[in-house]
Amino acid sequence: MSKIVPARPLLIMLYGYPGAGKSYVARQLANSLSAAHVQGERIRHDLFSAPSYDRSENEAVMNLMNYLTQEFLGAGMSVIFDTNVLRAAQRLALRNLAKKYKSQPLLVWLQIDPDSAYLRTQRRDRRKSDDRYSDPVDRKTFEAIMSNMQNPTNAEDYVVVSGKHVFNTQLSAILKKLNDMNMLQHIDDLSSGLAKPGLVNLIPNPNSGRVDLKRRQNIVIR
Repeated sequence: MSKIVPARPLLIMLYGYPGAGKSYVARQLANSLSAAHVQGERIRHDLFSAPSYDRSENEAVMNLMNYLTQEFLGAGMSVIFDTNVLRAAQRLALRNLAKKYKSQPLLVWLQIDPDSAYLRTQRRDRRKSDDRYSDPVDRKTFEAIMSNMQNPTNAEDYVVVSGKHVFNTQLSAILKKLNDMNMLQHIDDLSSGLAKPGLVNLIPNPNSGRVDLKRRQNIVIR
């Protein structure tokens, strides 16, 4: 089935509680849109055999995500930025990056009640595609993440979708927003003729002290 192609490159960001369904929506969007799927937690688990989620590790993951996003946008490809963009400053930096490459940013805000979201984090199963790189979150960590979140303002382009709806309903809301932004076109395949930076050599920071450079891997971001 042909993928939906935006009129110009998109930078899609995700926001919501842990367990809101961000990984699920990102994966499904990657199957529906002509876009590169840059997965933060996949990158983390490939770089670090036992992730600690500390500041230096988070910075390493984010720097690599930003680098990949820049490469894809520079090649004229849309990007699904698959991590929780909690802070307003982070989203502003990504919007500026999109502007630099004449791309359109859009934030997808997945809303769900905290109790349902937390329960989902306790039921994560590594055998499932959307849970493969996600760890269970204890209550203290969950509440710390919630307290650190900065909700979008009217200065940001965002679309609200329910974290409890099926994907077809979520997709309809996203496509309606894109249509309102004049971002949809009816072309079967925009990817032909584009330079695709498909293979990326991940070079971890040798000063981090936790990464074995002998285990460095090549990862294809689809």
